[in-house]
Amino acid sequence: MILPIYLYGSQVLREKAAEADLDEREELTKLLEDMYETMKNADGCGLAAPQVGRSLRVLIVDGSDLADRYPELADFIRRMINPVFTFKSEEMCTYCEGCLSIPNIDADIERPKVVRIKYIDENFREKEEEFDGFAARMLQHEMDHLDGVVFTDRAAPIRKKMLGSKLNNISKGNVTTSYRVKTDKL
Repeated sequence: MILPIYLYGSQVLREKAAEADLDEREELTKLLEDMYETMKNADGCGLAAPQVGRSLRVLIVDGSDLADRYPELADFIRRMINPVFTFKSEEMCTYCEGCLSIPNIDADIERPKVVRIKYIDENFREKEEEFDGFAARMLQHEMDHLDGVVFTDRAAPIRKKMLGSKLNNISKGNVTTSYRVKTDKL
């Protein structure tokens, strides 16, 4: 089922998400399926549960649509439950990021180049993997959502100031998207 994506200004995007209850397998499996369908419908490459109004530590990323630019992402799909960083490199890199919850806005964001994450996969098996490049970027962006952080929080101060009125309009629902959206004010 395609779910509405919560926009900037929604309280759920600012909450630290709760750990998902692994005993709720059927509910988590359905949530992951709905999130994937919602993300694909919105032409996104990642989505965290808070973005669909669920304050749970659950995320998905799919880099396959970016394979023409990042060939290493051709088969890169991860569904993560209760992910935790176990390592972040000191080496940093900067990319221009965007977000389905903050449509039509982007900013250069500096993040660690390499990360290691321990998580439960969609088959409820524990895994730990290391990611670098754009895969690491996608995962860090989505994991930020689990802690109530959006990418514009990490933008340079001058960029944040320049985006102020656009962010305010988004929080009021004054934005056009090709996908269903929701705010606390709508």
